[in-house]
Amino acid sequence: MALDTSPENPAPVRVITQAIGQWVNRLGAVWVEGQVTQISRRPGTQTAFLTLRDAAAEVSLQVTSPTRVLDALEVPLTEGARIVVHAKPSWYFTRGTLSLAADDIRPVGLGQLLARLERLRKILAAEGLFAADRKRALPFLPGVIGLICGRDSKAEHDVLENAKRRWPGVRFQVENVAVQGTSAASQVIEALRALDRDPEVDVVIIARGGGSVEDLLPFSDEALLRAVSAARTPVVSAIGHEGDSPLLDLVTDVRASTPTDAAKHVVPDVLEELTRVTQARQRIRVRLRQWIDHEQAGLDATRSRPALADAAHSIRIRAEDLDMLRKRARRTIGHALDRAAVDIDHTRARIRALSPAATLERGYAVVQHTETTDGAVITSPDDVTSGERLRVMVSGGEFAATAD
Repeated sequence: MALDTSPENPAPVRVITQAIGQWVNRLGAVWVEGQVTQISRRPGTQTAFLTLRDAAAEVSLQVTSPTRVLDALEVPLTEGARIVVHAKPSWYFTRGTLSLAADDIRPVGLGQLLARLERLRKILAAEGLFAADRKRALPFLPGVIGLICGRDSKAEHDVLENAKRRWPGVRFQVENVAVQGTSAASQVIEALRALDRDPEVDVVIIARGGGSVEDLLPFSDEALLRAVSAARTPVVSAIGHEGDSPLLDLVTDVRASTPTDAAKHVVPDVLEELTRVTQARQRIRVRLRQWIDHEQAGLDATRSRPALADAAHSIRIRAEDLDMLRKRARRTIGHALDRAAVDIDHTRARIRALSPAATLERGYAVVQHTETTDGAVITSPDDVTSGERLRVMVSGGEFAATAD
């Protein structure tokens, strides 16, 4: 039941803690899974103290257990191990702390770990965190590469050396973190977020050497996987060797088999690129030479034509044609003039044959009245009167005459 409190009637802290204790006591014994972060066994006592941590929730609990329970384990319990504890929650109201009193501790075996990882894989796959369309392409030549790895580790050495050997001018921003143990996942997440916020970092590599499944558990941590999925910067995983496959490999944009392979994925080889540039320049030269040769051949073929090889040739041909046409025109005009002259002569002859003057030349004369104004020609003797003055036209001229 809720406590009856008010600003005027508040409950003391001890009452609140006692109420919490009552509810905790009602919980009963429970099975709890977690990762051991601390083990303490005080000399002369029969009680051991453990600290269990949940990396995803950042929660830890104090566990007390008889030392005989720890001594009964086949494999000594070490920090970083995952265990399942059967314990009863206890609330110390005087200190306001929660602890677990364990009577059974069972280490999580490899088969159980793999089964749980498989369940987590299916859950994240159903959410689409491993989908291919979420994968981002790596930049051709990143300005700055973020590297998350262990301090002075072989993985760090392999990535840096191979990257600089491939491209001497490459720049790195290295974040050294724990890559094994209870704090590994949280440190990797913190380093990833720091690099993701840096605008100069174009790609992030998470690298670690090989190890057992238990050693690589931080790289299958759900919180880390979700942090990688939410990152805006492309992420490359280089965890372990070829056979190691933590869930981080599935959520990152590129999975490298080894740290050395990660350097090959992220940084291009300057010698290979120079070779490609040289080959490209050679192909360009060949294509350009082929194009120039083709155009030169076309130009030579055009220039070899008679019209361009001897430009005056066409002019000479046209001059000859023009001269021939001029002569033809002159002949045609001459023939036309000759025919016209002949026609004129024939016409003149016909006109002369029909002309009165020609008749007069043959000795004929034309007699006309002179007293009349119209000078009518006399065609009958009856038209003339005796003593009438007449005008007589002959071939050589005319004269007057008197009719008798």
